[in-house]
Amino acid sequence: MKRFATILLGTVVTVAFASSALAAPRVPQVAVVGGSLQGYFNGVGETINVLTDQQDISNWATTVSGNSTFSLMIELTGNAASNSIGIYNAGVPAPTLYQVFPGAAATDWFATVAFRNFPTRVVVNLFDNNAVLQGTTTYLGADRTNFGYYIQGPGGTFYSQDYRNGGDAQALVYPGHGINAGQWWLAFEDASVTGGSDQDYDDAVLFLESVNESTPVSTTTWGQLKTRIR
Repeated sequence: MKRFATILLGTVVTVAFASSALAAPRVPQVAVVGGSLQGYFNGVGETINVLTDQQDISNWATTVSGNSTFSLMIELTGNAASNSIGIYNAGVPAPTLYQVFPGAAATDWFATVAFRNFPTRVVVNLFDNNAVLQGTTTYLGADRTNFGYYIQGPGGTFYSQDYRNGGDAQALVYPGHGINAGQWWLAFEDASVTGGSDQDYDDAVLFLESVNESTPVSTTTWGQLKTRIR
């Protein structure tokens, strides 16, 4: 049985993903087995074709504001309920993992996350589905100018950058459409694609939402974000 969870990263911010300006189709496109990922996108109103719309994006950056906003909807299947998900500095050989979403989190848990300067750090506030604070963690050294996403669990640790997975694509990026235009979806496979995984890429589906940097800073409520991506 599948269960759903959500993370909201950041609340009062502006952000842009620098790599999105350089987006191009992934070559070659990666085979996605089964229909679960396509069914998920269809179910949230997206017109994505999971076999042909993959983009060549692996790392991200925020604006000079020092803050960032993400809305991540995550579908967990099988052992994925034990997976943790977070970010890491994409430009270093052996990155430290900055956990945002722990494997123990349940449906509709969320977090607020903000990059800060002086000192350089990222602050994670984790909440349960009733918006009760579960804890605050500060990670020093998080690089807002070049970061990636990871998933870690029983199947191993995998990154949004292929080369860190031995060249395997463990995460696929898709552009949003309609009201999600300009945003991105990141779909993870939580077991090695060359080691016998099912290659359905539905183990963690993250929605990466940005606010145009020319838009005045404003608050985004959890209800507004949840409505936007469902």
